[in-house]
Amino acid sequence: MWKDFKQFVSQGNVLDLAIGIIIGAAFGNIVSSLVDNLIMPSVGLILGGIDFTSLQWKIGDSIIGYGIFIQQVVDFFIIAFSIFLFIRLISKVKKKEEEEKVEVDEQTQLLTEIRDLLKNK
Repeated sequence: MWKDFKQFVSQGNVLDLAIGIIIGAAFGNIVSSLVDNLIMPSVGLILGGIDFTSLQWKIGDSIIGYGIFIQQVVDFFIIAFSIFLFIRLISKVKKKEEEEKVEVDEQTQLLTEIRDLLKNK
C-alpha cells in the first residue's frame, strides 16, 4: 500500500497540481493586494472618494456589509483575468516550443516527401 501511495504521489500530475495550488494561492495574495491597495482606492477616488469596504446597510441590529461583497467580486474578476492572461502566455510559449520541436531537419523532410511520392504511385 505504501509503495502504491508513493508511486501515486510521485506521478507528475499530483506534483503539478500541488505546485499549481501553492503558486495560485501566492498569486491570489498578490492580486488581492493589488486590488486592495491600488485598484480599489483609485476607483474610489474616481467615484468621489467612496471606500467600498465601508459601504453597509444597517437594519435594526443587523449590519449588511455589501461593500465588502463588491470588493470580493472585483477581486475575483481581477484574479480570474490575471490567471487567464498567465495561462494564455504559458500556452503561447508551449505552442512555440512545440512548433520548434516539430521542425525537422532538411534530410528528414526530403525523405518524408520521397515516401509520400512513393505512396501516391
